[in-house]
Amino acid sequence: MQAYTSFAEVYDIFMDNIPYEEWADYLDEMLKEYHIPNNMVLELGCGTGNMTELLASKGYDMIGVDNSEVMLEIAMEKRQKSGHDILYLLQDMQAFELYGTVGGIVSVCDSINYVTDEKELKEVFSLVNNYLDPRGIFVFDFNTEYKYRELLGDRVIAEEREECSFIWDNYYNPEDKMNEYQLTLFVQSNEDKDLYRRYQEVHYQRAYTLEKIKTLIEKAGLRYVAAYDAYTKKAPMYTSGRICVIAQEYGK
Repeated sequence: MQAYTSFAEVYDIFMDNIPYEEWADYLDEMLKEYHIPNNMVLELGCGTGNMTELLASKGYDMIGVDNSEVMLEIAMEKRQKSGHDILYLLQDMQAFELYGTVGGIVSVCDSINYVTDEKELKEVFSLVNNYLDPRGIFVFDFNTEYKYRELLGDRVIAEEREECSFIWDNYYNPEDKMNEYQLTLFVQSNEDKDLYRRYQEVHYQRAYTLEKIKTLIEKAGLRYVAAYDAYTKKAPMYTSGRICVIAQEYGK
């Protein structure tokens, strides 16, 4: 079952706890701090375009890449309403292609963890290196092993809204560091408000240590710059559930 098909329709409803505006301010601060060569920015794993839209509103020329056609359809509906000139590309992160280089690349909401093979993640970082301007920066977040093991673990999570609800059945395997969760969705029908349709999806993510991330970044030819407890300037802790990383193109 492909991820982010049925869930895409209600994704924004269940992501209402994500402080996108605060994260956008943080990314804007990082991009300015490292003096990106131009204001063209790519978002990898852009989903329904929440962050893409916010960065566009801050003056960046945005490109969004995602491998979910349904998510991009929603993102393009938002683009119609906002009037922002955003280019959306239906591509896998492991094989994305651009027409030229960009000043900055960002990725949020643990999109990196969906790349479950180390070689493929290195390829993502290599492509990032290839499409960054000289001295351009890459800012991304990832979920930690601590989060998968201690916070999610083998748990069942349920959330309910007026028009939809979901059951999240989570399983983490510490041996191969793979996290699997089955989503069962109940989405209200547009035609009959008393009817709820049931959908199922399976998602897979892999836990990476910061040391592994750093190693893959450097093998890809990027310079590892810094890591922070997510969306702060504090050093990562053992109990950090999400970590932000900054990498930079060395300068061609």
